[in-house]
Amino acid sequence: MKKSAKTVLIVVSIILVSAIVLSASFVATVFGDKLKAANSVEKLSEGLYYMEYDGDYGFDEFLLDGGAKNQGDVASYIVNFLSGGFVEFEGEEVAFNFGCSTLTTKQTDGSYVMGRNFDYTGDNPRAMIIHTKPENGYESYSTTWIDFLGFGNDFVPENMKDKYMSLATVYVPLDGINEKGLCVADLINGDSELTSQNTDKVDLTTTTAIRLLLDKAANVDEAIKLLQQYDMHSDIGRSHHLSISDSTGSSVVVEYINGEMIVTDTPVVTNHYLSEGKKFGIGNEESHKRYDTLMKKRDDTLSTKDMANAMESVSYENETQWSIVYDIEKLELDFYFQRQFDNPFEFSIENR
Repeated sequence: MKKSAKTVLIVVSIILVSAIVLSASFVATVFGDKLKAANSVEKLSEGLYYMEYDGDYGFDEFLLDGGAKNQGDVASYIVNFLSGGFVEFEGEEVAFNFGCSTLTTKQTDGSYVMGRNFDYTGDNPRAMIIHTKPENGYESYSTTWIDFLGFGNDFVPENMKDKYMSLATVYVPLDGINEKGLCVADLINGDSELTSQNTDKVDLTTTTAIRLLLDKAANVDEAIKLLQQYDMHSDIGRSHHLSISDSTGSSVVVEYINGEMIVTDTPVVTNHYLSEGKKFGIGNEESHKRYDTLMKKRDDTLSTKDMANAMESVSYENETQWSIVYDIEKLELDFYFQRQFDNPFEFSIENR
């Protein structure tokens, strides 16, 4: 998606011109929800932003159009949607490497809590928390790393042009929770195998699969059934697996091996394979250390603060970009940016 910055600048110019020369009703119909979402972007702290998208962000149409096999296809669709159909685009892949950990346990009241670390080494930390309220789907919070958009090292969504460009983050969530208590997180897996299923099903990339689950799945079973209906394709040139939990305490990892989707029950996911078979355990030593540390807590009853402490115990200075604790019953999340474990940003599905 490296070329998308210039193209979206053209999109923004078209929109601004449209606002001047076209009727107010036309602009409101084509760009209303998008402009409202762009205006909602705010800076929470240095490198951290928030956006609320209430309305249609084109995801149902994206699926009807056949989805996407790579980031370039996603970028092309996003640009076409943001421009109201005035601009076409051909994009490029962006490559990244990151770690991560997740843990799901009970709380003292019998409900469930999920913790998630996003580990990535980068010199210019920029993340966005995205609150979506789709017309045909579940309300959710998700998070993304802004560099994944490929808009360049200098991109910050602090003026109207860049705020509008940042609407693309809706299509690249890396983790999140929806109003039904479904939690999803993307983690790099233990080798370089890329997933590229090619049947007659609609195509999804890793991040658009997360958007699908947050918008459409109420629990783990529904999430699995949904994923089985699509062809999966790896994002950012890496092997991935998805950690998925729900309000019943069901917690699984979804992995793709030789093109086959495999689901394994587990309360902990890091960066090595957990499916039984030849690939079981493949991953680096550090992944296994984090896994072993978190597995010791799998039967504990942890409060949200206890979970934050657990995630801190497997976090890294200058590498853990954020940690999230999801209270799956209360539909609340505590977001800790760059290991600031005494200073969470608090969000709720019911009211912010």
